[in-house]
Amino acid sequence: MTAPPLPNGLVAVVKKDCPTCVLVAPVLEDLAFRADLTVITQDDPTFPTDAPWVVHDEDLALSWHHDIETVPTLLQVADGAATETTVGWSREQWEAFTGVDDLGADLPDMRPGCGSLSVDPTRTDELAVRFSGSTLHSRRIEIAALEDDWEAMWDRGWSDGLPVVPPTEARVLRMLEGTTRSPGDIVAVVPPNLVECTVEKVAVNAVMAGCKPEYLPVVLAALEAVCTDEFNMHGVLATTMSVGPIYVVNGPIRREIGMNSGINVLGHGNRANSTIGRAVQLLVRNLGGGQPGGVDRSTQGNPGKLGLCFAEDEEGSYWTSYAEDRGFDPSVSTVTAYCGEGPRIIIDQLDRAPESLTRLLARAMLATNSPRMAIGMDAMLVISPEHQARYRDAGWDKARFRAALDEELMIDADSILRGKEGMAEGFPELPAGTRVPKFHPELGVQIVHAGGGAGLFSSVIGGWLTGEGGSVPVTKEIRP
Repeated sequence: MTAPPLPNGLVAVVKKDCPTCVLVAPVLEDLAFRADLTVITQDDPTFPTDAPWVVHDEDLALSWHHDIETVPTLLQVADGAATETTVGWSREQWEAFTGVDDLGADLPDMRPGCGSLSVDPTRTDELAVRFSGSTLHSRRIEIAALEDDWEAMWDRGWSDGLPVVPPTEARVLRMLEGTTRSPGDIVAVVPPNLVECTVEKVAVNAVMAGCKPEYLPVVLAALEAVCTDEFNMHGVLATTMSVGPIYVVNGPIRREIGMNSGINVLGHGNRANSTIGRAVQLLVRNLGGGQPGGVDRSTQGNPGKLGLCFAEDEEGSYWTSYAEDRGFDPSVSTVTAYCGEGPRIIIDQLDRAPESLTRLLARAMLATNSPRMAIGMDAMLVISPEHQARYRDAGWDKARFRAALDEELMIDADSILRGKEGMAEGFPELPAGTRVPKFHPELGVQIVHAGGGAGLFSSVIGGWLTGEGGSVPVTKEIRP
């Protein structure tokens, strides 16, 4: 919609529901006769009086298009646009602005103004939709008056099983304010149906997931990560293993959007942690067609497939961060997509020496996926602050810990052959008398520091097939 022109000359924008506007009502009437003032009133067409020089901004189009944030506002207007403005009431400023002396002699020298109705939080979404001109290209679905929004969206297959937020035009436009990217920009080609996904489509599903606008850059980067050939989202969906995308966020954005890296870090309770991964999963489901029972063939699944996303506790760690290990500077915000199963608790409440704690962590990790499997998979170790403190106290850096852990994760090849120890599962053959690594020799164990400050518990998240035909972790920089 084209901005309607303001009347030329001296203009005042007011509302009756503003004590300062009521205070200066006599001044406005004085100026109307002494300086040819036009008053634009936002709420009451007879305020400050019923006169030809009072214009009712009934739909707030004038106020919205001309960025009126405070009332009263005085404007000098030429060719339909403001050239000068002043807000609130100040006798000295009003006299200088209008060139008229002796204004409001019996009034206080100054009073602050009030918020314009055009910036009222209860109206801004509606006004943006009405006046900005719809820039959205997504298909509109009309919901009947007697339909329940949640039930209607469930019936149309848009939900992951939990209630979703109706993606109204106003909500989607507000979500798009979270990024500088154009709504029409292509973010990724989403598997399994290989559908081009725009920033707008990401915003729609981010609304449905319950995200705030400031989370949108993280959702965009996370979607980019899982839609790479390296991550292999189609394969992650199609495998019968109970794995799915897990997102680790690093860098300044963790604190900027209030992510959790401490108590209950892998659980519920934090809005950003709970909704970012869910938004990506909804995109894969709603846009890409990756629905359970279709391409998604997971035998049992795991709760993390709703969307598991968490932040690393960088401030509480004395080791390099996960993102630094992956080649990124600490000043850069990143999200890493990792394909994994549900977290498993590792308990060690007695070990004080780093060597013995490493040994126990490795023993627990040897059972990841299956105690009879090795070499082809990876794992993520989420080490808690109290467990990491054992290494801090002993002066072990991350490289030393990793080397010791890798050594403890070597397996006697003879022990995992088929039929050994009365178990059919295992390798058909391996070189006799050799040792093999539990996890992929190149990627190995992904190490992330997170969790509450109290509790001698860490977690391991088993991975899927690593490398060709499987998935590798993918890190993307989070851009505005």
